[in-house]
Amino acid sequence: MGKMAAAVGSVATLAAEPGEDAFRKLFRFYRQSRPGTADLGAVIDFSAPRGTGPGARKVVRSQLSVSSVSDHDAHRAGLQPVSKWQAYGLQGYPGFIFIPNPFLPGYQWHWVKQCLKLYSQKPNVCNLDKHMTQEETQDLWEQSKEFLRNKEVNKRRPRSLLEKLRWVTLGYHYNWDSKKYSADHYTPFPSDLAFLSEQVAAACGFQGFQAEAGILNYYRLDSTLGIHVDRSELDHSKPLLSFSFGQSAIFLLGGLKRDEAPTAMFMHSGDIMVMSGFSRLLNHAVPRVLPSPQGESLPCCLETPLPTVLPRDSVVEPCSEEDWQVCTSYLKTARVNMTVRQVLATDQDFPVESMEEKKTDITTEGFCHLDDENCQVKRVKLNPDS
Repeated sequence: MGKMAAAVGSVATLAAEPGEDAFRKLFRFYRQSRPGTADLGAVIDFSAPRGTGPGARKVVRSQLSVSSVSDHDAHRAGLQPVSKWQAYGLQGYPGFIFIPNPFLPGYQWHWVKQCLKLYSQKPNVCNLDKHMTQEETQDLWEQSKEFLRNKEVNKRRPRSLLEKLRWVTLGYHYNWDSKKYSADHYTPFPSDLAFLSEQVAAACGFQGFQAEAGILNYYRLDSTLGIHVDRSELDHSKPLLSFSFGQSAIFLLGGLKRDEAPTAMFMHSGDIMVMSGFSRLLNHAVPRVLPSPQGESLPCCLETPLPTVLPRDSVVEPCSEEDWQVCTSYLKTARVNMTVRQVLATDQDFPVESMEEKKTDITTEGFCHLDDENCQVKRVKLNPDS
């Protein structure tokens, strides 16, 4: 308890020191933190009842709209009945909801496989498009699966294309340079992910949520997500949904300004976060992906296989052992995050852009903002907005 109190004290002292803004200081602190030490003593862990750590005094229970999602529809998406979910909020962060892994055993397999095998395919846009032709990035899974299956055998092999993947956009494709969405840069949003998102949004009180855009971030153990605010959507009254799979990470949730010290929390595989209302436009970041304490291994919740018999109308599809072998090899040293947004309000249209603005968007769309122009960096900075 003494070490934990000391950790909280050092974090508070660091945030109060003059110089850089409080958020940037704590971002650097956690980026350099050592897992298994008092460095992480102030990080909230929602997977324990009421959270753990001194920051747990901020944790409050959140009420869910249990009647808004039938048990059948939850099952179709691979989720437990909403009545069995645990949901938490944080004092000082109205509209923030944290749901520790509500997925049924084995069902995370589907969403991991979709992120790696299906959502990475064309016509969706990814960071590799800047440096490679469309033919070269046509099917990253097929080009990578043998590399990943033999990863343990040949440690010195070149990295596969999937391991070089940093982000993928879905639906309305986010333009990383203009920081805009547009009507003419759109591909159909995946129906299974839309259904999952609609159930989670409804359970959190947002009936009628429409999944229109998605950004998938693919983290290696040395990746970070820079401090940013997701403000590019035209309708901020709808929530931002975040789904995490694979290795755990530290998430920082700050205030409207960067001089407000953020609250740190763990994100484990299967966890869902909802940012709405006041919390929808808060600064946030991921300074650290945490390696498994057991070495290169999967989180326990991913060791249970997907059931062979699925509901007849399930959006979840079977996952072969061969496919999961590839996913396992990837996830032992990686994390995948899906964020889903509604871009437009009901009956809203995109504003008309001038030809000059459109020309600028066309020349820059799909470019990735990384610390290295080759998109092959050791520490990846994946900020959607700044």
